[in-house]
Amino acid sequence: MGENRHERLGLTDENVLEMYKTMLLARKIDERMWLLNRAGKIPFVISCQGQEAAQVGAAMALDREKDYVLPYYRDMGVVLWFGMTARDLMLSGFAKAEDPSSGGRQMPGHFGGKKYHIVTGSSPVTTQVPHAVGMALGGKLEGKDLVTFTTFGEGSSNQGDFHEGINFASVHKLPVIFMCENNKYAISVPIQKQLACENVSDRAVGYGIPGVTVDGNDPLAVYEAVKAAADRGRRGEGPTLIEAVSYRLTPHSSDDDDRAYRTREEVEEAKAKDSIFTFTKYLKEAGVLSDEYEKQCHEEIAAIIDEATDYAEAAPYADPESAMRHVFAE
Repeated sequence: MGENRHERLGLTDENVLEMYKTMLLARKIDERMWLLNRAGKIPFVISCQGQEAAQVGAAMALDREKDYVLPYYRDMGVVLWFGMTARDLMLSGFAKAEDPSSGGRQMPGHFGGKKYHIVTGSSPVTTQVPHAVGMALGGKLEGKDLVTFTTFGEGSSNQGDFHEGINFASVHKLPVIFMCENNKYAISVPIQKQLACENVSDRAVGYGIPGVTVDGNDPLAVYEAVKAAADRGRRGEGPTLIEAVSYRLTPHSSDDDDRAYRTREEVEEAKAKDSIFTFTKYLKEAGVLSDEYEKQCHEEIAAIIDEATDYAEAAPYADPESAMRHVFAE
């Protein structure tokens, strides 16, 4: 029997099981958050569902000790791989004082944590792109072996911040990986009304850098692309633009009704290609995942999420007086 795809990429069976478990954890946390939102317990959810493969596949190609991630609001898979816990994410959902991203001051999806090498995102979309470029410049000036990795939706690739950031990084050959998570919709606007070119990656040629489009439902394809981009950045060859094409399985957020702009048939068709199912199938065919181990993973993750939910729900809110902290110099 020949090598499996993951072995050809230098990944062990243990590596791909971790990949699977992290994708599954992200999905299950997200599903629980929707239930909590509909029960009136948490105010807002913005989902990773349908994008976990791209997120976890990419994050695993980076070095958690050296590299920095500047994620966008859907990137639960990225931040879990970089060390955030289910409890951290639930504390953010419930807006509690212990929320590591903002102490309960920010909406969910504004991930941040110095110890995790996760740089806090801002509410206007795409602001993380120039930040990633600035950090890469700082690392280069200090002679550090670091790569910065930033993600954004395809809607963000039409913002000025994207073009300015990618242009500056390209001119100065900075070690930045720009990964567009193309989920086909910028809130309610479909991709064909956002770009005149076929792929977001086609834009790379204008900046003189490589652009690659990969199947965002295939975590191994994304891993391979990001690994090549990270190696390129470390060699001093500059940035790469990667487009991971997937589909947003949920409405834009818990405040959106997507029935107004897309058919149920389209969503159902996308669900048939859901990476949670397709990657599970791959692992079973590769002889890596047994039915028993799959069941065990689901049980362990359910227990983790129950504990995280109970902890976060019971945790204290921040003192009202703390609202002014970190706003002005103390």
